[in-house]
Amino acid sequence: MNIIVVGDGKVGRAIVSHISKENHNIVVIDKNPDNIQTVVNQFDVLGVVGNGVSYDILKEASVHTADLFIAATSSDEINLLACAIAKTLGASDTIARVRDPEYLNQVAFMRRELGVTMTINPEYSTAHEILNMIQIPAALKIETFANGRAEMMEIYVEDKSPLAGINLIQLRQKYPLPFLVCAVQRGEEVFIPGGDFVIQANDKIHISSSRKNLTQLFKELGIFKRRLNNIMIIGGGKIGYYLCELLLQNNYNVKIIEKDQKRCEELSDFFPRAVIIHADGTDQDVLNQEGLKEADAIVALANIDEENIVVSMYAQKQGVKKVIAKVNHSGLLQIIESVDVASTISPKDVVADEILSYVRAKSNIHGNNVKTLYKLVNGQVEAIEFEVCEMPQKLDLPLKDLTLKDNILIAAIIRNNEVIIPGGNDQIKLDDRVVVVSSQYYFDDLSEIVK
Repeated sequence: MNIIVVGDGKVGRAIVSHISKENHNIVVIDKNPDNIQTVVNQFDVLGVVGNGVSYDILKEASVHTADLFIAATSSDEINLLACAIAKTLGASDTIARVRDPEYLNQVAFMRRELGVTMTINPEYSTAHEILNMIQIPAALKIETFANGRAEMMEIYVEDKSPLAGINLIQLRQKYPLPFLVCAVQRGEEVFIPGGDFVIQANDKIHISSSRKNLTQLFKELGIFKRRLNNIMIIGGGKIGYYLCELLLQNNYNVKIIEKDQKRCEELSDFFPRAVIIHADGTDQDVLNQEGLKEADAIVALANIDEENIVVSMYAQKQGVKKVIAKVNHSGLLQIIESVDVASTISPKDVVADEILSYVRAKSNIHGNNVKTLYKLVNGQVEAIEFEVCEMPQKLDLPLKDLTLKDNILIAAIIRNNEVIIPGGNDQIKLDDRVVVVSSQYYFDDLSEIVK
Protein backbone atom coordinates (compact mmCIF):
# COMPACT_ATOMS: atom_id res chain seq x y z
CA MET A 1 0.00 0.00 0.00
CA ASN A 2 1.01 3.61 -0.55
CA ILE A 3 0.70 5.45 2.77
CA ILE A 4 1.32 9.11 3.62
CA VAL A 5 1.76 10.24 7.23
CA VAL A 6 1.58 13.95 8.03
CA GLY A 7 3.20 14.91 11.35
CA ASP A 8 6.30 13.31 12.82
CA GLY A 9 5.65 13.92 16.52
CA LYS A 10 5.23 11.17 19.12
CA VAL A 11 2.05 9.81 17.56
CA GLY A 12 3.22 10.08 13.96
CA ARG A 13 6.54 8.42 14.78
CA ALA A 14 4.79 5.55 16.58
CA ILE A 15 2.51 5.01 13.59
CA VAL A 16 5.46 4.95 11.21
CA SER A 17 7.36 2.58 13.50
CA HIS A 18 4.48 0.07 13.43
CA ILE A 19 3.55 0.14 9.75
CA SER A 20 7.08 0.46 8.32
CA LYS A 21 7.76 -3.18 9.23
CA GLU A 22 5.06 -4.42 6.85
CA ASN A 23 6.44 -3.65 3.38
CA HIS A 24 4.35 -0.58 2.59
CA ASN A 25 5.51 2.43 0.62
CA ILE A 26 5.51 5.23 3.19
CA VAL A 27 6.01 8.98 2.80
CA VAL A 28 6.32 11.17 5.91
CA ILE A 29 5.59 14.92 5.74
CA ASP A 30 6.73 17.32 8.47
CA LYS A 31 7.75 20.97 8.66
CA ASN A 32 10.86 20.21 10.70
CA PRO A 33 13.85 19.12 8.56
CA ASP A 34 15.51 17.48 11.57
CA ASN A 35 12.44 15.31 12.19
CA ILE A 36 12.40 14.21 8.56
CA GLN A 37 16.10 13.41 8.61
CA THR A 38 15.67 11.31 11.75
CA VAL A 39 12.66 9.34 10.52
CA VAL A 40 14.29 8.67 7.13
CA ASN A 41 17.44 7.40 8.82
CA GLN A 42 15.51 5.25 11.30
CA PHE A 43 12.95 3.66 8.99
CA ASP A 44 12.62 2.62 5.36
CA VAL A 45 10.50 5.63 4.37
CA LEU A 46 10.66 8.71 2.16
CA GLY A 47 10.52 12.16 3.71
CA VAL A 48 9.14 15.48 2.50
CA VAL A 49 9.84 18.72 4.38
CA GLY A 50 6.84 21.03 4.28
CA ASN A 51 3.29 21.83 5.32
CA GLY A 52 0.86 18.90 5.15
CA VAL A 53 -1.97 21.14 3.92
CA SER A 54 0.06 22.62 1.06
CA TYR A 55 -1.16 21.63 -2.40
CA ASP A 56 2.39 21.59 -3.76
CA ILE A 57 3.75 19.49 -0.89
CA LEU A 58 0.94 16.96 -1.20
CA LYS A 59 1.50 16.73 -4.95
CA GLU A 60 5.22 16.17 -4.31
CA ALA A 61 4.29 13.33 -1.97
CA SER A 62 2.13 11.81 -4.77
CA VAL A 63 -1.04 12.06 -2.73
CA HIS A 64 -3.11 11.03 -5.75
CA THR A 65 -1.62 7.51 -5.48
CA ALA A 66 -2.16 7.19 -1.72
CA ASP A 67 -4.18 4.21 -0.55
CA LEU A 68 -4.15 5.71 2.94
CA PHE A 69 -3.50 9.28 4.13
CA ILE A 70 -2.95 9.79 7.88
CA ALA A 71 -2.89 13.29 9.40
CA ALA A 72 -1.38 13.07 12.90
CA THR A 73 -0.14 16.57 13.73
CA SER A 74 -0.87 18.19 17.09
CA SER A 75 -3.58 20.39 15.50
CA ASP A 76 -7.06 18.96 14.95
CA GLU A 77 -7.90 21.65 12.42
CA ILE A 78 -4.77 21.03 10.35
CA ASN A 79 -5.47 17.30 10.39
CA LEU A 80 -9.04 17.75 9.17
CA LEU A 81 -8.03 20.23 6.48
CA ALA A 82 -5.16 18.01 5.32
CA CYS A 83 -7.53 15.04 4.98
CA ALA A 84 -10.10 17.09 3.07
CA ILE A 85 -7.45 18.33 0.60
CA ALA A 86 -5.90 14.87 0.25
CA LYS A 87 -9.30 13.33 -0.50
CA THR A 88 -9.95 16.00 -3.14
CA LEU A 89 -6.58 15.28 -4.73
CA GLY A 90 -7.30 11.57 -5.02
CA ALA A 91 -6.28 9.83 -1.78
CA SER A 92 -8.38 6.70 -1.28
CA ASP A 93 -8.86 6.63 2.53
CA THR A 94 -8.03 9.32 5.07
CA ILE A 95 -7.54 9.18 8.84
CA ALA A 96 -7.45 12.30 11.02
CA ARG A 97 -6.15 12.59 14.56
CA VAL A 98 -8.85 14.58 16.37
CA ARG A 99 -8.55 15.20 20.11
CA ASP A 100 -10.84 18.09 21.04
CA PRO A 101 -14.02 16.97 22.89
CA GLU A 102 -16.01 19.50 20.86
CA TYR A 103 -15.44 17.44 17.72
CA LEU A 104 -16.59 14.12 19.20
CA ASN A 105 -20.19 14.61 18.12
CA GLN A 106 -19.23 15.70 14.61
CA VAL A 107 -17.69 12.47 13.31
CA ALA A 108 -20.57 11.74 10.92
CA PHE A 109 -20.32 15.26 9.49
CA MET A 110 -16.56 14.89 9.01
CA ARG A 111 -17.05 11.66 7.08
CA ARG A 112 -19.86 13.00 4.94
CA GLU A 113 -18.63 16.53 4.19
CA LEU A 114 -14.85 16.36 4.61
CA GLY A 115 -14.20 12.87 3.28
CA VAL A 116 -12.54 11.70 6.51
CA THR A 117 -12.75 7.91 6.51
CA MET A 118 -11.82 7.50 10.18
CA THR A 119 -10.96 9.69 13.16
CA ILE A 120 -8.56 8.65 15.91
CA ASN A 121 -8.48 10.19 19.36
CA PRO A 122 -5.50 8.88 21.36
CA GLU A 123 -6.61 10.61 24.54
CA TYR A 124 -10.16 9.25 24.43
CA SER A 125 -8.98 5.71 23.60
CA THR A 126 -6.40 5.90 26.39
CA ALA A 127 -9.03 7.02 28.89
CA HIS A 128 -11.17 4.00 27.96
CA GLU A 129 -8.23 1.64 28.53
CA ILE A 130 -7.53 3.23 31.93
CA LEU A 131 -11.18 2.81 32.88
CA ASN A 132 -10.88 -0.92 32.11
CA MET A 133 -7.83 -1.18 34.36
CA ILE A 134 -9.69 0.53 37.18
CA GLN A 135 -12.75 -1.70 36.78
CA ILE A 136 -10.60 -4.87 37.02
CA PRO A 137 -7.84 -3.84 39.48
CA ALA A 138 -6.13 -7.25 39.47
CA ALA A 139 -5.23 -6.87 35.78
CA LEU A 140 -2.16 -4.92 34.71
CA LYS A 141 -3.60 -4.39 31.24
CA ILE A 142 -6.80 -5.36 29.44
CA GLU A 143 -7.36 -5.79 25.71
CA THR A 144 -10.91 -6.15 24.38
CA PHE A 145 -12.22 -8.04 21.36
CA ALA A 146 -15.59 -8.33 19.60
CA ASN A 147 -16.91 -5.15 21.20
CA GLY A 148 -16.04 -6.30 24.69
CA ARG A 149 -17.44 -9.84 24.48
CA ALA A 150 -13.95 -11.31 24.89
CA GLU A 151 -11.00 -9.90 26.79
CA MET A 152 -7.34 -10.63 27.33
CA MET A 153 -5.93 -9.64 30.71
CA GLU A 154 -2.34 -9.42 31.85
CA ILE A 155 -1.59 -10.39 35.45
CA TYR A 156 1.58 -10.59 37.52
CA VAL A 157 2.42 -13.90 39.22
CA GLU A 158 3.57 -13.20 42.77
CA ASP A 159 5.81 -15.49 44.80
CA LYS A 160 2.94 -16.96 46.82
CA SER A 161 0.51 -17.16 43.92
CA PRO A 162 -1.20 -20.55 43.35
CA LEU A 163 -0.14 -20.11 39.70
CA ALA A 164 3.57 -20.35 40.52
CA GLY A 165 5.05 -23.78 39.76
CA ILE A 166 2.04 -25.26 37.98
CA ASN A 167 1.86 -26.32 34.33
CA LEU A 168 -1.04 -25.30 32.12
CA ILE A 169 -2.64 -28.74 31.97
CA GLN A 170 -2.71 -28.88 35.77
CA LEU A 171 -4.01 -25.31 35.86
CA ARG A 172 -7.02 -26.18 33.71
CA GLN A 173 -7.70 -29.28 35.81
CA LYS A 174 -7.49 -27.33 39.07
CA TYR A 175 -9.61 -24.41 37.80
CA PRO A 176 -12.10 -25.92 35.30
CA LEU A 177 -13.25 -22.61 33.82
CA PRO A 178 -13.15 -21.62 30.15
CA PHE A 179 -9.91 -19.60 29.88
CA LEU A 180 -6.59 -19.82 28.07
CA VAL A 181 -3.09 -18.63 28.92
CA CYS A 182 -2.01 -17.09 25.63
CA ALA A 183 1.39 -15.52 26.25
CA VAL A 184 3.95 -15.37 29.03
CA GLN A 185 6.66 -12.79 29.62
CA ARG A 186 9.58 -14.02 31.74
CA GLY A 187 12.24 -11.36 32.02
CA GLU A 188 13.31 -10.62 28.46
CA GLU A 189 11.83 -13.86 27.09
CA VAL A 190 8.38 -14.33 25.58
CA PHE A 191 6.55 -17.65 25.27
CA ILE A 192 3.45 -18.80 23.43
CA PRO A 193 2.90 -21.67 25.87
CA GLY A 194 1.83 -25.26 25.35
CA GLY A 195 0.12 -27.50 27.87
CA ASP A 196 3.36 -28.60 29.58
CA PHE A 197 4.57 -25.03 30.12
CA VAL A 198 5.23 -24.29 33.82
CA ILE A 199 4.32 -20.84 35.15
CA GLN A 200 6.91 -19.31 37.49
CA ALA A 201 6.83 -16.56 40.06
CA ASN A 202 7.41 -13.08 38.59
CA ASP A 203 5.98 -14.12 35.21
CA LYS A 204 3.52 -11.81 33.51
CA ILE A 205 0.82 -13.87 31.84
CA HIS A 206 -1.94 -12.97 29.37
CA ILE A 207 -5.23 -14.85 29.83
CA SER A 208 -8.20 -14.78 27.44
CA SER A 209 -11.90 -15.39 28.12
CA SER A 210 -15.04 -13.37 28.85
CA ARG A 211 -14.91 -10.80 31.65
CA LYS A 212 -17.35 -12.90 33.67
CA ASN A 213 -15.13 -16.00 33.46
CA LEU A 214 -11.92 -14.07 34.15
CA THR A 215 -13.47 -12.40 37.18
CA GLN A 216 -14.48 -15.82 38.53
CA LEU A 217 -10.99 -17.17 37.86
CA PHE A 218 -9.42 -14.27 39.76
CA LYS A 219 -11.73 -14.98 42.71
CA GLU A 220 -10.71 -18.64 42.77
CA LEU A 221 -7.03 -17.68 42.50
CA GLY A 222 -7.45 -15.27 45.40
CA ILE A 223 -6.30 -12.23 43.42
CA PHE A 224 -9.69 -10.60 42.89
CA LYS A 225 -9.82 -7.07 44.29
CA ARG A 226 -12.94 -5.24 45.40
CA ARG A 227 -14.30 -2.32 43.45
CA LEU A 228 -12.23 0.85 43.65
CA ASN A 229 -14.20 3.98 44.53
CA ASN A 230 -11.89 6.93 45.14
CA ILE A 231 -9.78 7.82 42.10
CA MET A 232 -7.09 10.51 42.12
CA ILE A 233 -5.94 11.88 38.75
CA ILE A 234 -2.70 13.84 38.43
CA GLY A 235 -3.03 16.15 35.43
CA GLY A 236 -6.19 17.64 33.97
CA GLY A 237 -5.29 17.57 30.28
CA LYS A 238 -7.35 15.88 27.60
CA ILE A 239 -6.82 12.36 28.93
CA GLY A 240 -7.72 13.55 32.42
CA TYR A 241 -10.84 15.21 31.02
CA TYR A 242 -12.05 12.11 29.17
CA LEU A 243 -11.17 9.82 32.08
CA CYS A 244 -13.01 12.00 34.59
CA GLU A 245 -16.08 11.96 32.36
CA LEU A 246 -16.02 8.16 32.07
CA LEU A 247 -15.41 7.64 35.79
CA LEU A 248 -18.27 9.91 36.80
CA GLN A 249 -20.57 8.08 34.38
CA ASN A 250 -19.65 4.89 36.24
CA ASN A 251 -20.25 6.41 39.69
CA TYR A 252 -16.67 6.75 40.90
CA ASN A 253 -15.49 9.54 43.21
CA VAL A 254 -12.95 11.61 41.29
CA LYS A 255 -10.33 14.12 42.41
CA ILE A 256 -8.14 15.88 39.82
CA ILE A 257 -4.97 17.74 40.81
CA GLU A 258 -3.97 20.24 38.12
CA LYS A 259 -1.35 23.00 38.40
CA ASP A 260 -2.84 25.36 35.80
CA GLN A 261 -5.45 27.58 37.45
CA LYS A 262 -7.38 28.39 34.28
CA ARG A 263 -7.62 24.70 33.43
CA CYS A 264 -8.87 23.99 36.97
CA GLU A 265 -11.67 26.52 36.48
CA GLU A 266 -12.62 24.87 33.18
CA LEU A 267 -12.65 21.41 34.73
CA SER A 268 -14.72 22.65 37.64
CA ASP A 269 -17.32 23.98 35.20
CA PHE A 270 -17.29 20.74 33.18
CA PHE A 271 -17.48 18.41 36.20
CA PRO A 272 -19.28 19.89 39.22
CA ARG A 273 -19.39 16.42 40.85
CA ALA A 274 -15.60 16.06 40.79
CA VAL A 275 -13.15 17.64 43.23
CA ILE A 276 -10.69 19.88 41.37
CA ILE A 277 -7.53 20.93 43.20
CA HIS A 278 -5.22 23.69 41.96
CA ALA A 279 -1.78 22.38 42.93
CA ASP A 280 1.26 20.51 41.67
CA GLY A 281 0.28 16.86 41.79
CA THR A 282 3.88 15.71 41.44
CA ASP A 283 4.72 17.25 44.85
CA GLN A 284 4.67 14.61 47.59
CA ASP A 285 3.46 17.07 50.23
CA VAL A 286 0.51 17.99 48.01
CA LEU A 287 -0.31 14.32 47.46
CA ASN A 288 -0.29 13.65 51.19
CA GLN A 289 -2.41 16.72 51.95
CA GLU A 290 -4.96 15.68 49.34
CA GLY A 291 -5.40 12.20 50.78
CA LEU A 292 -3.15 9.94 48.75
CA LYS A 293 -3.35 7.18 51.35
CA GLU A 294 -7.15 7.22 51.21
CA ALA A 295 -7.21 6.94 47.40
CA ASP A 296 -8.06 3.55 45.94
CA ALA A 297 -6.29 4.37 42.68
CA ILE A 298 -3.96 7.03 41.37
CA VAL A 299 -3.56 7.80 37.68
CA ALA A 300 -0.45 9.82 36.80
CA LEU A 301 -1.11 11.81 33.62
CA ALA A 302 1.44 14.61 33.83
CA ASN A 303 3.06 15.76 30.59
CA ILE A 304 6.50 14.47 31.63
CA ASP A 305 7.01 10.70 31.76
CA GLU A 306 9.62 10.88 34.50
CA GLU A 307 7.22 12.79 36.77
CA ASN A 308 4.58 10.10 36.26
CA ILE A 309 7.10 7.40 37.15
CA VAL A 310 8.17 9.17 40.35
CA VAL A 311 4.57 9.81 41.41
CA SER A 312 3.72 6.15 40.74
CA MET A 313 6.68 4.89 42.75
CA TYR A 314 5.70 7.07 45.68
CA ALA A 315 2.05 6.03 45.48
CA GLN A 316 3.02 2.36 45.57
CA LYS A 317 5.18 2.94 48.64
CA GLN A 318 2.18 4.54 50.32
CA GLY A 319 0.09 1.45 49.65
CA VAL A 320 -2.28 2.74 46.98
CA LYS A 321 -4.17 -0.28 45.64
CA LYS A 322 -4.03 0.58 41.92
CA VAL A 323 -1.36 2.71 40.28
CA ILE A 324 -1.42 3.66 36.59
CA ALA A 325 1.21 5.78 34.86
CA LYS A 326 1.13 7.37 31.41
CA VAL A 327 4.47 6.75 29.69
CA ASN A 328 5.15 7.59 26.06
CA HIS A 329 8.90 6.94 25.97
CA SER A 330 9.39 3.24 25.30
CA GLY A 331 12.87 3.33 26.80
CA LEU A 332 11.42 4.17 30.21
CA LEU A 333 9.22 1.07 30.35
CA GLN A 334 12.10 -1.09 31.59
CA ILE A 335 12.67 1.34 34.45
CA ILE A 336 9.03 1.12 35.41
CA GLU A 337 9.06 -2.68 35.33
CA SER A 338 12.16 -2.77 37.55
CA VAL A 339 10.30 -0.83 40.28
CA ASP A 340 7.10 -2.82 39.72
CA VAL A 341 4.71 -0.01 38.88
CA ALA A 342 1.44 -1.86 38.44
CA SER A 343 0.13 -0.57 35.11
CA THR A 344 1.35 1.65 32.30
CA ILE A 345 -0.40 3.23 29.34
CA SER A 346 1.05 4.83 26.21
CA PRO A 347 -1.33 6.97 24.13
CA LYS A 348 0.91 6.84 21.08
CA ASP A 349 0.97 3.04 21.15
CA VAL A 350 -2.79 2.86 21.68
CA VAL A 351 -3.42 4.86 18.52
CA ALA A 352 -0.66 3.07 16.57
CA ASP A 353 -2.43 -0.24 17.25
CA GLU A 354 -5.69 1.26 15.95
CA ILE A 355 -3.97 2.43 12.77
CA LEU A 356 -2.22 -0.91 12.25
CA SER A 357 -5.56 -2.72 12.59
CA TYR A 358 -6.96 -0.51 9.85
CA VAL A 359 -3.93 -0.99 7.61
CA ARG A 360 -4.07 -4.79 7.96
CA ALA A 361 -7.80 -4.78 7.19
CA LYS A 362 -7.39 -2.55 4.14
CA SER A 363 -4.53 -4.72 2.88
CA ASN A 364 -6.94 -7.66 2.72
CA ILE A 365 -10.36 -6.24 1.85
CA HIS A 366 -11.47 -9.42 0.08
CA GLY A 367 -10.45 -11.93 2.76
CA ASN A 368 -10.99 -12.42 6.49
CA ASN A 369 -10.51 -8.92 7.78
CA VAL A 370 -8.52 -7.82 10.79
CA LYS A 371 -10.97 -6.15 13.19
CA THR A 372 -8.72 -5.47 16.18
CA LEU A 373 -4.99 -5.72 16.78
CA TYR A 374 -2.89 -5.24 19.89
CA LYS A 375 0.85 -5.30 20.40
CA LEU A 376 1.69 -7.08 23.66
CA VAL A 377 4.89 -7.50 25.69
CA ASN A 378 6.59 -4.37 24.33
CA GLY A 379 5.62 -5.24 20.77
CA GLN A 380 6.98 -8.80 20.81
CA VAL A 381 3.54 -10.45 20.55
CA GLU A 382 0.47 -9.66 18.47
CA ALA A 383 -3.12 -10.47 19.41
CA ILE A 384 -5.29 -10.17 16.30
CA GLU A 385 -9.04 -10.46 15.96
CA PHE A 386 -10.24 -11.69 12.55
CA GLU A 387 -13.77 -11.64 11.19
CA VAL A 388 -14.47 -14.81 9.20
CA CYS A 389 -16.08 -13.44 6.04
CA GLU A 390 -15.24 -16.48 3.94
CA MET A 391 -14.16 -19.99 4.86
CA PRO A 392 -10.88 -21.13 3.25
CA GLN A 393 -10.89 -24.86 2.63
CA LYS A 394 -7.74 -25.41 4.65
CA LEU A 395 -9.45 -23.97 7.75
CA ASP A 396 -12.67 -25.96 7.32
CA LEU A 397 -11.51 -28.67 9.75
CA PRO A 398 -11.58 -29.35 13.50
CA LEU A 399 -8.76 -27.43 15.18
CA LYS A 400 -6.97 -30.65 16.12
CA ASP A 401 -6.54 -31.37 12.39
CA LEU A 402 -5.05 -27.95 11.57
CA THR A 403 -1.28 -27.68 11.33
CA LEU A 404 -0.60 -24.25 12.76
CA LYS A 405 2.64 -22.42 12.17
CA ASP A 406 5.06 -22.28 15.10
CA ASN A 407 4.39 -19.90 18.00
CA ILE A 408 0.72 -19.41 17.10
CA LEU A 409 -2.25 -19.97 19.35
CA ILE A 410 -5.98 -19.58 18.73
CA ALA A 411 -6.97 -17.77 21.91
CA ALA A 412 -10.74 -17.47 21.47
CA ILE A 413 -13.63 -17.89 19.07
CA ILE A 414 -16.52 -15.47 19.49
CA ARG A 415 -19.74 -16.85 17.99
CA ASN A 416 -22.79 -14.63 18.37
CA ASN A 417 -22.53 -13.60 22.04
CA GLU A 418 -20.65 -16.70 23.20
CA VAL A 419 -16.92 -16.77 23.92
CA ILE A 420 -15.50 -20.19 23.08
CA ILE A 421 -12.12 -21.18 24.49
CA PRO A 422 -11.29 -23.62 21.73
CA GLY A 423 -10.41 -27.27 22.12
CA GLY A 424 -9.33 -29.77 19.51
CA ASN A 425 -12.87 -30.65 18.45
CA ASP A 426 -13.98 -27.06 17.94
CA GLN A 427 -14.13 -25.67 14.44
CA ILE A 428 -14.03 -22.16 12.98
CA LYS A 429 -17.26 -21.19 11.24
CA LEU A 430 -18.46 -18.44 8.95
CA ASP A 431 -19.17 -15.11 10.73
CA ASP A 432 -17.05 -16.08 13.75
CA ARG A 433 -14.61 -13.66 15.32
CA VAL A 434 -11.30 -15.45 15.92
CA VAL A 435 -8.53 -14.15 18.19
CA VAL A 436 -5.04 -15.32 17.24
CA VAL A 437 -1.89 -14.77 19.31
CA SER A 438 1.50 -14.91 17.61
CA SER A 439 5.08 -13.94 18.42
CA GLN A 440 6.64 -14.22 14.97
CA TYR A 441 4.37 -13.29 12.08
CA TYR A 442 2.54 -10.31 10.61
CA PHE A 443 -0.83 -11.66 9.49
CA ASP A 444 -3.52 -9.86 7.56
CA ASP A 445 -5.62 -12.96 6.79
CA LEU A 446 -6.72 -15.82 9.02
CA SER A 447 -5.72 -18.45 6.46
CA GLU A 448 -2.06 -17.50 6.97
CA ILE A 449 -1.92 -19.15 10.40
CA VAL A 450 -1.65 -22.67 8.96
CA LYS A 451 1.40 -24.18 7.31
